[in-house]
Amino acid sequence: MPETHPGRKGPNSLLRDLVAIVIGIVIYAIGFTVFILPHGIVIGGMTGLATLIYYASGETIPVAASIFGVNTLLLIAGLRFLGRDMVMKTIFGFTLLSLLIGSVEAYFTSHPPIVANTPVSLLMGAVLMGTGIGVYYSHRGTTGGTDIIAAIINSVSEISVGRVMMIFDMTVVALSFFLPFDGDMEMRVQQRAQSIIFGWMTIFVYSYVTDRFLQQGMQTVQFFILSDRWEKIAYRITHETGRGATIWDSRGYWTSTPRVMIMVWCRRPDMAMIYDIVRQEDPDAYITATNTVSVYGNGFDPLLKRRPYVRSEK
Repeated sequence: MPETHPGRKGPNSLLRDLVAIVIGIVIYAIGFTVFILPHGIVIGGMTGLATLIYYASGETIPVAASIFGVNTLLLIAGLRFLGRDMVMKTIFGFTLLSLLIGSVEAYFTSHPPIVANTPVSLLMGAVLMGTGIGVYYSHRGTTGGTDIIAAIINSVSEISVGRVMMIFDMTVVALSFFLPFDGDMEMRVQQRAQSIIFGWMTIFVYSYVTDRFLQQGMQTVQFFILSDRWEKIAYRITHETGRGATIWDSRGYWTSTPRVMIMVWCRRPDMAMIYDIVRQEDPDAYITATNTVSVYGNGFDPLLKRRPYVRSEK
């Protein structure tokens, strides 16, 4: 089976991941703060809980402060269930998100929304949030929140994490019904029911966008490469993409000419690099690429006893 390059990621790859994580969090923060928060809609996840706290406190506790504070408490509670790498990424993620939201939320909550039409604004915000989550999650980034809860649940029980998180998200949105309101019960029901439906719809949209993004980015591709310059191609693939290459001897049926075949498994974002390497080394090489259902093992998805948890919303 294809081997995985034993070396660690190079500095350029780590830098690309860091830049992508920052970009993803920035996109997420823009989607939430610019297009969702000004309309007073409570969504799921940690940002939704922070929004709930903001309005329940009479708009005195900033959303950014709640995101940072609650994440810190969750991190302390789940410290023994998290590895050092996740702890560092979580601290970086929720700190950056808190700073970004905190730097602009006062402006956007005190001015009319940029997009006055609520459904359109929520749709735009949800698309941006889903895209941002997909970008930083695909580069192994996290902003904490439900990821910490997921790690704790995975460590102490067999309860479906996805189900628990869905219940959590729906409950956070539903609790917005009890936020302070000027009016009788009938008016409260009419207005809050609409905002709750908007919140649930927003969750669905950004979760869908995130899932689509991750499915594209996490798709595994299998390459077969036939070239007389196989040694140079295999060397460059292994050292430049971080992916392993498996070779074996083959023979053409018609000519009986011995050839060397290369097989490579990679993620879809790595495809362009492999194509470039083959084209640069041997423009006459034969190359095929096919999608695979799944690849488990070192460098890909872990082969777990329980179904792996994939959380697409923070």
